[in-house]
Amino acid sequence: MKVDILAIGAHPDDVELGCGGTLAKLISEGKKVAIVDLTQGELGTRGTNVTRAQEAASASEILGISARENLKMKDGFIHNSEEYQIQIVKMIRKYQPEIVLANAVDDRHPDHAKAAKLVSDACFLSGLVK
Repeated sequence: MKVDILAIGAHPDDVELGCGGTLAKLISEGKKVAIVDLTQGELGTRGTNVTRAQEAASASEILGISARENLKMKDGFIHNSEEYQIQIVKMIRKYQPEIVLANAVDDRHPDHAKAAKLVSDACFLSGLVK
């Protein structure tokens, strides 16, 4: 499925908190958006991975997200490895986005900064960045 924007977040809710308003506006303009969560957020202090999955599904429905997937990487232990890069490359090639959004490179949460670099490197390897 081709989308216009692929938003990738380290945890369920990162995309909504980081760029939910932007995505809502773009979707209202007819853009197709997919979200990929890298982890289930199982180490989080704001709910279990089950409640976070339910909240992610509800948020996706409210925003009008075309597709959402979770790669189930280990929360708290995101790292820039070949294994993780390949998982993201597969998502980029599957959705063929024009734009990829990711966590901020400079962020207090270690998973966010690591995810940003991981996604950036995967974009290059996917052929999206020329």
